[in-house]
Amino acid sequence: MVLETIFQFLADLGSRIMNIAVSVQLVDIIDILLLTYIVYKGFKIIRETKAQQLITGIIIVVAIYLLAAALKLKVMTYLLENFFQVGLIAIIVVFQPELRRVLERVGRANVKSVFSSGARNDNLAQSWSATIDVIGEAVSQLSDTATGALIVIERTNKLGEQIENGTIMDCIPSVPTLGSIFFPKTPLHDGAVVIRDARIIAAGCFLPTPQKEERINKQLGSRHRAAIGMSENSDAIIIVVSEETGTVSVAENGELTRGYTKDRLVQYLRAKLIPDNGHEVNIFGILKSGKELINGRKKDD
Repeated sequence: MVLETIFQFLADLGSRIMNIAVSVQLVDIIDILLLTYIVYKGFKIIRETKAQQLITGIIIVVAIYLLAAALKLKVMTYLLENFFQVGLIAIIVVFQPELRRVLERVGRANVKSVFSSGARNDNLAQSWSATIDVIGEAVSQLSDTATGALIVIERTNKLGEQIENGTIMDCIPSVPTLGSIFFPKTPLHDGAVVIRDARIIAAGCFLPTPQKEERINKQLGSRHRAAIGMSENSDAIIIVVSEETGTVSVAENGELTRGYTKDRLVQYLRAKLIPDNGHEVNIFGILKSGKELINGRKKDD
């Protein structure tokens, strides 16, 4: 009797799935693909930030509520229902800085990157590969001599404001160039170098201060604080070399990680700047996948 019920359920489920599959139109596939793309971009924006922790917490609370409702735990259900009534306002108040940062990143995002063709320019990928090697070697040498340095690598968010307050260079990166810029007591050594499209665009640039400076370790110097502030206001990767210890640190998404070796730094930059062998997910790639799916269905028919 139980097996017959299970088989009947599976048969009904299979029949419903087939009916849905047959009724799917091109516009439905585009709708699903666009929604998938938006969700992917949303998770990419909040990845490795406190907003990610926020969403994880919300999911856990919702799961507890559903479990309490299923088990008919009246007190738990009552409390969680009242929590949800004021929960949205509480979330906005408590996580206002993080939510504002996410919205700012969406507003600063380059529209061309959303509607790009998908595959990055091979020459640019090769340029980034060479530039990453130069950065790794230069940072290693600066670290050995405990020479302070601050390197900002621009990604999606454009850093025009920081570039304008520096000295324009627009040159191919090299170890001697970076060494000369950060040599002590030279005119540009106190500021940051901004790298865009694998080229040094400007040097001697000033960066924004952190939003919550009081929470930063008091032992960190001005370069580390500037790196954290820049990473809070953009998706840039900021490399810091301490002039006291020579320690190499990287700031991203408002977080600072320390103790990078040359090999670890190069590996990190390659993963961030040249992901998936120079390809990235984009809207045209998703639509192309939908078209291929439709063509495949037509051939099967």
